[in-house]
Amino acid sequence: MINIGEFNKLKVLRRTDFGYYLDGCTGNTSDDILLPNSSTLNTELNIGEEVEAFIYRDSKDRLIATLKKPLAKIGELAYLQVVSTTKIGSFIDFGLEKDILVPFREKLYGLENHKFYLFYIYLDKTGRIAATTDVDKYLDTASDYKVNDKVKGTVYGFQTNKSVMVAVDNKYKGVILFNEYFSDIKHGDVLELAVKKVYEDGKLGLTPRKSAKIEVHNLQETILEYLKLHDGFMPFNDKSSPEDIYNVFHESKNHFKNALGGLMKKNLITQDEKGTRLI
Repeated sequence: MINIGEFNKLKVLRRTDFGYYLDGCTGNTSDDILLPNSSTLNTELNIGEEVEAFIYRDSKDRLIATLKKPLAKIGELAYLQVVSTTKIGSFIDFGLEKDILVPFREKLYGLENHKFYLFYIYLDKTGRIAATTDVDKYLDTASDYKVNDKVKGTVYGFQTNKSVMVAVDNKYKGVILFNEYFSDIKHGDVLELAVKKVYEDGKLGLTPRKSAKIEVHNLQETILEYLKLHDGFMPFNDKSSPEDIYNVFHESKNHFKNALGGLMKKNLITQDEKGTRLI
């Protein structure tokens, strides 16, 4: 039996000018599978030998073989690039001659051409390799991560409360609560994160934030630079609204107040009801 979307161990039956034919495992020569010369990795094959060939369907819906390694196989999660968008869905680069389709019904959010996103690879009802952005149910919770571990995660969704759904190492379920981030995050973004909590169900609570000390120090540098670029004055102080602070500095009001307090102790700034000035 031939497994589409996977590597199959098949016997080389005959050679032609345009490639080799591999045993289709049906006993019918019309079902033998072409391995084009362009897909042999410049390897000379012998009649009767067995090869590990990846099987998929070509643009004419015929089974085709290749010795090249695709970027993912059926049943795997993969971070892949969108190459085009059509009326029937988006196509993503699979690492082979033919791109694979993400049907419109399998797109939980808009996909931009040339951007990378996390996909699950599956075989559709017609036997074609396809992909979906609906990856949550394919992620695991049985990780070995501990609090304070540094990880990488791919954004694959947002909850109704604006918390961010993240695939840690593209394998495990994670979440960034809405009050843990102050920057613009989009589907497909790959983030440097720290494990803040491990929930009872195994899901990882994550944060993109560094330690408070480091964040406040970096914010102080940002404030000083902002003041220098605006003639030594800004209309913000420790009474400014959290919204105004976030819109300009992408930080919480608490960190902003701490940063201003530290700069005043260093005698670098002064503030009044109108705002903040360099000394």
